[in-house]
Amino acid sequence: MKALKFEWGPFLAAATKQNKGRCIELCLIDGTLATLPITCCAACGIAEAGADDIKLKECATCDLVRYCSIICQMSHRSQHKRACTKRAAELRDELLFRQPESTHLGDCPICMLPLSLDPNSMTSCCSKVICKGCDLANEIQKMEESQSQIVCPFCRHPVPPTDEGIDLNTMKRIEANDPVAMRHVGTRRYHEGDYDSAFEYFTKASGLGEADAHYQLSTMYRDGFVEENKKKELYHLEEAAIAGHPRARCNLAVLDCENGRTKRAVKNTL
Repeated sequence: MKALKFEWGPFLAAATKQNKGRCIELCLIDGTLATLPITCCAACGIAEAGADDIKLKECATCDLVRYCSIICQMSHRSQHKRACTKRAAELRDELLFRQPESTHLGDCPICMLPLSLDPNSMTSCCSKVICKGCDLANEIQKMEESQSQIVCPFCRHPVPPTDEGIDLNTMKRIEANDPVAMRHVGTRRYHEGDYDSAFEYFTKASGLGEADAHYQLSTMYRDGFVEENKKKELYHLEEAAIAGHPRARCNLAVLDCENGRTKRAVKNTL
């Protein structure tokens, strides 16, 4: 196979536009002229293959094109912006409508069965959510062994007999950056009417990936407990839905219906 080398220039710049950052190399294969893809900068056309110390980086938003430097990326922004925005929306939808493996609650850490959507027990010592069956089994074990104190079904830590002890354990979990404990305290503050404190806890928990905290934030933006913000409401709803939160998925379907996006509403409902 004999490769015909060309100078990087207008030809490769044109190829870059047509092939979204994938330049071409002309080669003679068994006497036939063929093209082979080469990764190159979408702005200047310089190729990664054979170039010394040049590592191209993908556009972080859309993954369609690559650039050799920030300068090239900035100069190409006006040409790439439309395609980039469209592809970013497509990638977001792929993530949004992908079927999650389970609900946002996940599995019981003891029996490894999916947690029920009905209220489950949360331990203050380790912030584990335990299914009703395992919680009941722990109660039965306590009675059979005549235990004087209840222990956590998961970590076997003694359960504090007072609310003050439970609150102390919960705050220790928050100090350890436990998102479940943060969401739990945020929910309590919300029901107490301390919306500023609830918003702070929900924000921290959502930043650590807690799905129900995302959902609670969306309701606060919707219901006016904080400054109304439709974009943030939608963002938090989508993040919760991606994690498998059924109420968030339902609310997304309602929003899509209200805005005339019937096909998206059907997808969210399914």
